[in-house]
Amino acid sequence: MLFAKMGVPNDQLAFFTTLLYFPWFLKGLWSPFVDVLRTKRWWIVTMQALMTALCILLTMTLPHPSAEMIAAKETSVGLFRWTLIFFIITAFASATHDIAADGYYMIAHDTKSQAAFVGIRSTFYRIAMVFSQGVLVYAAGYIENQTGNIPLSWQVTLGMTSVILLLVTVYHCFALPKVEREKPNPDIVLRPSTGRSIEQSSSPVKGREKDRQEVWKELGQAFATFFTKPGVGLAIAFMLLYRLSEGFLVKLSQPFLIDAKEAFIRDGQVIGGGLGLSTDTVGLLYGTIGVIFLLLGGILGGIYISRRGLKRSIWLMAAALTLPSFVYCYLSMAQPESLWLIGTAVSFEQFGYGFGFTAYMLYMMHFSEGEYKTAHYAICTAFMALSMMIPGFVAGSLEMAVGYSTFFWIANACSITTFIITYFVHRRL
Repeated sequence: MLFAKMGVPNDQLAFFTTLLYFPWFLKGLWSPFVDVLRTKRWWIVTMQALMTALCILLTMTLPHPSAEMIAAKETSVGLFRWTLIFFIITAFASATHDIAADGYYMIAHDTKSQAAFVGIRSTFYRIAMVFSQGVLVYAAGYIENQTGNIPLSWQVTLGMTSVILLLVTVYHCFALPKVEREKPNPDIVLRPSTGRSIEQSSSPVKGREKDRQEVWKELGQAFATFFTKPGVGLAIAFMLLYRLSEGFLVKLSQPFLIDAKEAFIRDGQVIGGGLGLSTDTVGLLYGTIGVIFLLLGGILGGIYISRRGLKRSIWLMAAALTLPSFVYCYLSMAQPESLWLIGTAVSFEQFGYGFGFTAYMLYMMHFSEGEYKTAHYAICTAFMALSMMIPGFVAGSLEMAVGYSTFFWIANACSITTFIITYFVHRRL
C-alpha cells in the first residue's frame, strides 16, 4: 500500500516487496542458533528494540516524491533504496523474533498453561493483523484526506508504529519472566530440539562450541531426513503449487483497489484500470472487514477439517481457496461504484482463502511428522514462503503488460495447478 500510494509502478513494487519474503524463507537456517547463542527472552527484547529503531529510521528517511510523480505512477523504486534496506533488516529482525517467541512460549508455560493461553495468543495475533492491515492503513488514509499529502500520511503512520513498538519493548523489558539460564551450564547443555543433554568440557567456551557443533550436526540430519522422506517430491510440489493463483492475486489486489479507474498505456505498459478507492476505504474494506473474514474462514476451516479429516476435506478446501478469487475478474471488468458490492466481493474471497488455506497448514503438519518434526515443519514453512515469492516476482510485470482484467483471468487460470496437485495428494492421503 505504501509503495502503491507513492506512485511506484506495479512491476517494481511487486518485485521488490517480494524480496522481503527472503528472511522468512531462510529463517530455518539460523533458528537453531537462537537457542544456543543467547536466551529467547534476550532475542525477543533485542529484536523489538531493533525494529523500533528501524521504524524510527524509516520515519525519518521516507522519501517525498512530488504529487505529479505520484499521480503519473512514475516514482522510481530507486528513490526508496534506504526504505527497502531498512525494511529488509526489519524483516530479518521480525523472523528472528518469531523464532524466539515461539520457543519462549513453549518454555515459559507448562502443558496446562499452554492450553490456557493458546486462545489468548491466537486472539492477539488476529487483532494484530486487523490493526496492521486495517487500522494503520485507515489512519494513513485519514491523514491523507486531511492534509492532501500522501508521503506525510505514511510518515506519520510509520511514526505511530515506532511509538507502539517502543512502548511494547519497554513493557517487555520488565514484564517478560526470566525463565531461562543466561549462560549455558558448563557441564551439560540441554539440546532444545530433542530435550537430550549434551556432555561438555569444564570450559564454558569449549562447551558452547561443542553445542554449536551438535546443532550443525542436528541441522544437517534434519535436512537429510526431510529430503529422503517418502513422497517428498509430491509434498514440495503441493507446497509450491497449491496457492499459485493466490500468489499472483495477493500481490496486486490492494494496488488494484486504489489505482485510478481510467487506464492508459505508456511505453507499452498498462497504467490504471483499478477501482479508484481511497486509502482509508481500502483500510476499512480490505484491511479490516476482509481480514476479519479471512480469520473467520480459517477458524471455520479448522473446525470443519478437524471433524472430517484432511482426506475428506481437501477437495472442498481447494475449491474454497481458488473459486472465490474470480470475484476480482468481475470487479476488474465491471469496476462497480458500490462499496457494499466491493466489500462483499473482497470479504467473500478472503473468507474462501482462509477456509482453503487450512488444508495447506494441516498437510505441512502431516508431512512433518517424525523424529525431526519441528525442523521439518520449519523447512515446510520455507517452501510456503517460496510459493509466494515465485509468482510475486513476475506478477507486477505481467499485470503491466496485459492490464488488471486479463491479469486476474490469467491468475485464476493458474488454479488448475491447485486441482491437479490436489488430485495426486488426495490419492496418497
